[in-house]
Amino acid sequence: MLALVGEHRSNAEIGARLFISVRTVETHVSSLLRKLGVPDRRALASVAGELARAERSSEALASLPSPLTSFVGRKHERVALGEAIRAHRQVTAVGPGGVGKTRLALAVAADAMTEFADSMWFVDLVPVTDPAMVAGSVAAALGVGEQQSRSLAESVVSALADRRALLVLDNCEHVRDGVTPLVERLLAGCPRLAVLVTSRTRLMVPFEHVLSVPPLSVDGDGGESDAVALFVDRAAAVGWTVAPEQRGQVTDVCRKLDGNALAIELAAARLPTVGLDGLVAGLSDHLRLLVGGRRADERHSSARAMLDWSVGLLTSADLTLFRRIAVFVAPFTVEAAVQVAGFPPLEQPDTVADGLARLVEQSLLGAAPSSGSTRYRALETIRQYGMEQLVDAGDLADARSRHLRWCLATAADLAQEVQPAIGSWRVRFDAVADDIRAALGWAADQPDHRAEAGALAQSLADMAFARNLAGESQERYEQVAALTDDSGDGAAAALRSAAGVAASRMRGDDTYRLRRAAADVARRAGDTASAARDLATAATAFYRMSGVFARLPLPGEAAALLVTARELAGDDPAAQAAVALAECGVLGDAFYADQAESQTTASGTTALAERAVDLARQLDDPLPECAALDALTGAQHLAGDSFAAAATARRRVDLLSSVPVTPASAFELVDTLVMAAETSIGVGDLHAARRWGRQLRDLPLLAEEGHFATSRLLVAEALAGEVDHTITDSDRFLDSWTHAGRPRAASLGTPAAAVAMIHGLRGDDDAQAEWLAVVDELGVPPDRKAGYSPTLEAIVLLHRGRAVLAFERLAAGPDEPAPGKWLAWIWLHWYMALRAEAAVLAAHPDARNHLAAAGAVVAGNPIGTAIVRRAEALLDHDREQLLATAPAFDAAGCPYQAARTLILAGGDDGELGAKALTDLGLAPVASPLDESMRWEIRS
Repeated sequence: MLALVGEHRSNAEIGARLFISVRTVETHVSSLLRKLGVPDRRALASVAGELARAERSSEALASLPSPLTSFVGRKHERVALGEAIRAHRQVTAVGPGGVGKTRLALAVAADAMTEFADSMWFVDLVPVTDPAMVAGSVAAALGVGEQQSRSLAESVVSALADRRALLVLDNCEHVRDGVTPLVERLLAGCPRLAVLVTSRTRLMVPFEHVLSVPPLSVDGDGGESDAVALFVDRAAAVGWTVAPEQRGQVTDVCRKLDGNALAIELAAARLPTVGLDGLVAGLSDHLRLLVGGRRADERHSSARAMLDWSVGLLTSADLTLFRRIAVFVAPFTVEAAVQVAGFPPLEQPDTVADGLARLVEQSLLGAAPSSGSTRYRALETIRQYGMEQLVDAGDLADARSRHLRWCLATAADLAQEVQPAIGSWRVRFDAVADDIRAALGWAADQPDHRAEAGALAQSLADMAFARNLAGESQERYEQVAALTDDSGDGAAAALRSAAGVAASRMRGDDTYRLRRAAADVARRAGDTASAARDLATAATAFYRMSGVFARLPLPGEAAALLVTARELAGDDPAAQAAVALAECGVLGDAFYADQAESQTTASGTTALAERAVDLARQLDDPLPECAALDALTGAQHLAGDSFAAAATARRRVDLLSSVPVTPASAFELVDTLVMAAETSIGVGDLHAARRWGRQLRDLPLLAEEGHFATSRLLVAEALAGEVDHTITDSDRFLDSWTHAGRPRAASLGTPAAAVAMIHGLRGDDDAQAEWLAVVDELGVPPDRKAGYSPTLEAIVLLHRGRAVLAFERLAAGPDEPAPGKWLAWIWLHWYMALRAEAAVLAAHPDARNHLAAAGAVVAGNPIGTAIVRRAEALLDHDREQLLATAPAFDAAGCPYQAARTLILAGGDDGELGAKALTDLGLAPVASPLDESMRWEIRS
């Protein structure tokens, strides 16, 4: 209530929004005035605004990581960086490792939460080893899912396009090549966005404003310096109190550490072990050793000085261990360290385990319990230092090779648990995924490890698919193909897997491209039959996935692929079956374009589809048979046989009931559920449509494709009149589609139009218009929109008593010559039944003939038949027959039409119907017998 007052809504508007009376609104507003102690409604709105702003600020602050220690000092830098992010759209905080860039950035972001209260995100790029994965990490932080026909970078730009937001990208130096182009695109496409980057190096781009983060001040200006204050604070955290007489020694320590924040923190942590005297003595020795040394460069001198001292205190064995474990980029276990670092002189497992404990004690490693074991991790600055040490020691190749073998073995173990999912394999995968990616990144560039890289990429692709990381899975399968000698089937098989994943993600362009690439590889290897299958499958994708292409190739291109596929197929049964399926699309489309008589067209396409099914069934493989049955479903719809189409769709469901979900089967599973839901709608089986629609919505494969996952369920819910469910699922649809960048996808026009219909029945014209605008934004071609728009719009018009307009909207029916293909799809029965009812309610002179025509078409459809019988009862003034249709609607799962029947009956039944309509959340039905709307008067 308070929020709506804050939006300056009237009492009537608030009542309508909350479904309560105006008097109840007045009561609540009076109560709010009294409880909040404000004099009038204007003051109440002001309070609401303040609370909303506070809530947004709280949400922005909550999006930042919570520091585990207090922030000390940095007053001047904090002010300077805060002013910089307000004055410049991109600011880079530059400084050496460990200087405190991240903590400063977090503090400044928290200070600026009111200026960027719209949204604020923090993205730590430490785990990212591949610059190409930067956009994915940012997308994950923003909650942006996979998208149709767009890159992740485009999705991120779309998500931030109109926000006054701050994006903090932390630790960017190792992936600068991925950060720079992403930031440039963000600044170009998001005019209200500010980006704060922390890095050891500048991005080196014209739009960058650089602010150098200096070391902490050592000499205080009339007071305690920042460096000393930090040391004292961290010393107290480990139970060491710095006495006043020791402040001079502390200042000396901080000076010798060059004011490096991380070095100071590590030094303070060592106090309980070595004491302040030992600390001072140790630092002095090692700093003198580094002065003038070959690695004492300006960028790294402070961090290296501190770390050189730290590792200088290690034994030879611990130093070797420290270097070798630097290959881990994610937290690791003792067992992993033994396998990677446990070679001479560390071949004894106890040596590694004891050494890890000592490294933790030396603050060179962190240790934390995880899933019953302890995991170790070095701070990134320390890990990078260790890698340099590993190179200098000449152990890099051995450690990397052992790390690669460990990743291969770990991936092999995990692969045993993927199908079916055993225990917590997903948690285990998440824990090692970054290491697997890092090992793969190294091995892929090593000629001697190319085969191992290919095997690891294959494992990662398989596991990423099982983990529902479909985008990465597709990428890794393509990487497998790049790493595999294309003289055999390995590269082609990987490209087919990539194409299968792309299809399951509804990426038509990628599916088409990858299948053609697989064909090229197969032809070079001399496997003409496989090449024929790939080319035919690419041609088939042109038609089956036409609604999810960003840019559909010219039809002639698919026809050319079919010609080549025929030439290569030979007598291979699988190739012949694939060619036959492609002919259903290419030749069927030609039939439709060239034939004047719809029956000839339907006959031709049905014959093609039946041949494809026969050939596929001979293969004893459910996947090609399922694909061929999809073609038969379309042909049966085109022939007007909706019941046969629904039965064929159910055959597909049964066929795949025991097929595991793999890259090869994923698309068929998704498409099968889509067709089962759609065909059930077509024959009036809303119970089945909702069942298949829910299965599609809950399919893990589509976890990041909520707009597609909810699409078919939305249509069934809307036709049933289930307002609450429709609105809930439409919110998920809209959120997911928006996060995906609002891509064009003709196949999503129907659910958007169905949601618009529901809002029309609710009497919410603004919401109806918004969803109709979504239909337009989806880029639905006019012929496809003509399949469902007249039907859904007629339902609203009939609800509002506009029977003549409804009839006119349905006038060009499917019984006319050369009907539209999409009108003969799932909407034939609904179209005919509603047209007959509109004709009756509009007193059309040919209403009786329309009833007869509709009755012949919808026979066997429980909802269509009930609509026709209800219309016939209205025409005959048969109230008993009219009321008899209400239970039929209820039994068919269509409470909206049941309520409308009672309203049409009038009297006490009409009052019951009006209450049922209100309970559904719909607006009252207007009188359909308004004399001003009768056909003869309109004529």
